[in-house]
Amino acid sequence: MMAKISTLLRWLLGKPASAGNPLTEALHRFRGTEADTLELIRHLVGVLRPQNRRDDKATERYQAMLGLLEADPALLAAFRIRIVHFVATRRLLTFFTESGILPGTGFFSEWWRILGSHLLPKVPDERRLKDCLHVIYDRTDDWHWLEAIPAEASQRFWALIAPAEELRTSDWHSIQEQMLDAVLLLAHRVSGLGVESDLMRVSPEFDDDVPRFVALSAEALDFVNAFRSALNDPTQNADDGSQLLVIADQCRQTLQRIRKRALTVGTSLHLSYLLTRSEQSLERLCELIAIIRAGEQATVRADAVQAWGEFAHASFLAENRRNSMRFYVAQLSRLLAVRVTENAARSGEHYICETPADYRQMWRSAAGAGVLISFMALLKIKAAALHAPLFGEAFMFSMIYGLGFVVIFLLGMTVATKQPAMTAQTLAGLLGDLKPTRSADLEKLVDVVAAVSRSQLAAIAGNVVVALPVAIAVGLGLGYWLGSPLIEGGKAAHLIAELDPLSWALPHAAIAGFYLFLSGLISGYFDNRAAYADIGPRIGRLRWLRGLFGGERAARIGNYIEAHLGGIMGNFLFGCMLGSTGVIGTILGLPLDIRHIAFSSANLGYGLIGFQFALPAKTIALAAFGVAAIGLLNLGVSFALALRTAMRARGIQFEHWGPLLDALWRRLRENPRSFLLPPRQIPNDA
Repeated sequence: MMAKISTLLRWLLGKPASAGNPLTEALHRFRGTEADTLELIRHLVGVLRPQNRRDDKATERYQAMLGLLEADPALLAAFRIRIVHFVATRRLLTFFTESGILPGTGFFSEWWRILGSHLLPKVPDERRLKDCLHVIYDRTDDWHWLEAIPAEASQRFWALIAPAEELRTSDWHSIQEQMLDAVLLLAHRVSGLGVESDLMRVSPEFDDDVPRFVALSAEALDFVNAFRSALNDPTQNADDGSQLLVIADQCRQTLQRIRKRALTVGTSLHLSYLLTRSEQSLERLCELIAIIRAGEQATVRADAVQAWGEFAHASFLAENRRNSMRFYVAQLSRLLAVRVTENAARSGEHYICETPADYRQMWRSAAGAGVLISFMALLKIKAAALHAPLFGEAFMFSMIYGLGFVVIFLLGMTVATKQPAMTAQTLAGLLGDLKPTRSADLEKLVDVVAAVSRSQLAAIAGNVVVALPVAIAVGLGLGYWLGSPLIEGGKAAHLIAELDPLSWALPHAAIAGFYLFLSGLISGYFDNRAAYADIGPRIGRLRWLRGLFGGERAARIGNYIEAHLGGIMGNFLFGCMLGSTGVIGTILGLPLDIRHIAFSSANLGYGLIGFQFALPAKTIALAAFGVAAIGLLNLGVSFALALRTAMRARGIQFEHWGPLLDALWRRLRENPRSFLLPPRQIPNDA
């Protein structure tokens, strides 16, 4: 045991390796002539990869492997011959055209394939390099340590495998031939976009760009034919591919223009899939041309090795992650997620108070919502008293919440907890543009944070300050009118107990915060769908609607529904989630339920009425603290999830929290009023 430890330490410290070194043994196996190369490579990777979760020496082992190869020319020659011949004798077309590129089968077909591969693994075809990679990197988490290998180490490896002076061998000639086939296939794939109806629908002027895609295929054929002639006859000059690259760049610009337009007119899962796959294919086409061109120019063959190294490293990572559902969905859904969060961001701008007039309007709209919420809370209490069957109870609760929130939305009122999921999108956009070295950018972001803070506090105060006294007034008034207590003692005790912060109130508040986050995404999704599917004009063409209201009014109704569909569906489905969670928890035997700050404040009022205010001050204070804690979790969970989603959708890696927090603290010390109240006057140039 001590000998093994000593050997390992000597190896890690760079001292001469003994014959018992696993890495040395794995490399020396390549000297043999009988062993299967695929198995040799698989064994070598098994030595390089981390042996357990605490093993972080994979990169060191990789560097040690390079050192051993560089120190032993005979070993390097045997290793190189094995690797190059192995690659050259595989079928490379699928590796060049599919690794790291979305498949042509479509989103759901690929989804089912990934699920099926987890249940019943596919038998690899070892004649294909693409399948051999799954044999070599047979663990789904291999990409973690592969990604950690420095780029310069990867370049060293491929420089050893493919030195510039050996790029004319028969094996490399075979690899180049298959690269040329891949260029043709990729060009034909992108050219087929000229007949895609989804692209024509999103971009009406796409017909003018179709010749570019047709020309791409024709130019690729000319490039491949000319290059093959030069390979067979060195006296001929090979096509440098410059014209093909120009056309590919024009096609890329067209796709980027369609992406930008999709942010305005909406997108779909199919369109997102199509754009992503096409852009990946164009990028791969350019990568292969760069490798082929560099390999034929004596002065820049080292560039070919570098280009190949970068391409191979990225493709190995992508192929190892090919069966990762999480990575696949994240890769595909980015455009759709950006579109959804952009819709929520535009909604979030309406929730930010910049002026005193905005601030007063926020108070009024939040107060109106508080009045309606107090009545919704009473309806829910009375519906629960019916003790209906579980399905009936879930339906009643969902309709009370869902229709109530829709009415609040259509009346232009504000529910405080709806704000964070919307305003987080706005903040994410600003974080993506922030340059911490520019104080103006920091101050602008701090201004928005202060505006969001005072807007949120105004909405909370409007909801809570109104819902609580209105619930008390309604309870007293109806009790007096009916001649009996509106809330029985047992129900009142239950309402007060639900606000106890030491019970399940806080986890239930977190569940409600998660639903608030989901409702923001749902609103963005339906706004996107309404724009993409032309919901407004289609509703306006309904014959029965035109018959009832006439063509002009039917068109206005359709436009109104299109403009408000996201808010209607987001609020309604949010209400359904709130109303059904408790029943689902009962069915499953789990402690599932929700707590919402506005309803909790109304329930506090009804609970006080049930006890006729004969409660100890400590109990009332604990319930009030519970309401505040519920609100904090509602807002915190929804805001954190929405901000994280928006930043990931935009690909933002924000690393400047320090300067931002310093700027916020400085503003809080110098002008705390800005976080509570709007500025007293607006500058003339605002």
